[in-house]
Amino acid sequence: MAHMMNTRLLLSVSLSYLLTTSAFANDDRFKDVEITPQQLTETSYMFTGSGGNIGVSAGSDGILIIDNQFAPLADKISAALSKIQTGKPKYVVNTHYHGDHTGGNNLFGIDGVILAHHNVLSRLSGNTSYTPEGLPSITYHEGINIHFNGENLQLLHMGPGHTDGDSIVLWQDKSVLHMGDLFFKDRFPYIDLNAGGSVKGYRNNVAAMIRKIDDETKVIPGHGSLATRNDLIRFKHMLDASINWMESKLQAQQTLDEIQAEGMPEKWQAWEWRFISEKKWIDTLYNGLKK
Repeated sequence: MAHMMNTRLLLSVSLSYLLTTSAFANDDRFKDVEITPQQLTETSYMFTGSGGNIGVSAGSDGILIIDNQFAPLADKISAALSKIQTGKPKYVVNTHYHGDHTGGNNLFGIDGVILAHHNVLSRLSGNTSYTPEGLPSITYHEGINIHFNGENLQLLHMGPGHTDGDSIVLWQDKSVLHMGDLFFKDRFPYIDLNAGGSVKGYRNNVAAMIRKIDDETKVIPGHGSLATRNDLIRFKHMLDASINWMESKLQAQQTLDEIQAEGMPEKWQAWEWRFISEKKWIDTLYNGLKK
């Protein structure tokens, strides 16, 4: 049992380390990455590359970006932004603290104001890879609104989910929603239990956002292609089924070894991916739901 616990801890720490520190790793890994823009509305875009998807608002007031992937990609992101509109981002939103979403803070924080939940500042402040300019200078508890490019962008924190400092960004007209890592499209999510994440909190936050949008909303996931409200609903169904399944196993007093040996219902097995395998998802559910 001790060996198994150590293995689980190592897997959790290893993934957390990858997500939070690989922003500052070997540049060669990113030399062939292309930053690809996808226009969503007249003033909004989704950028894909390597790491968390980037949301962009570009218009008469300037440029705002939501997340900024890994540090070695910051110059490529700047170049991609310049093809849409000249100027440097005035505002930078961090949806949470992981390095595949905040790695560019050191560059973009020189000219832009970084906004994030209080807990993002607390966690980034303890990471010496971030300069003072790379830390959020405006933080909030429940949320804040940014009136920019003729739109009202609502930054909302709804409690622990992926981490203890998640924010989503919702355009008030419901045209666009950036979910950060509260949404991994068609994949098992990473729930960082070591950073205040919560399995049920994650599911409840997804449910809350489904209620706030409509069928026309363009949904930017933290990872994966552009999505719709129906994609988010399908994701919640997986979360509901996973939680109910694990709670039944826990009620039957099955051990983690027994549950792992049995595996998940076949319907959900295809949701695994290279970072969150079926085994890792079972481990997260078990540790996040056991009393």
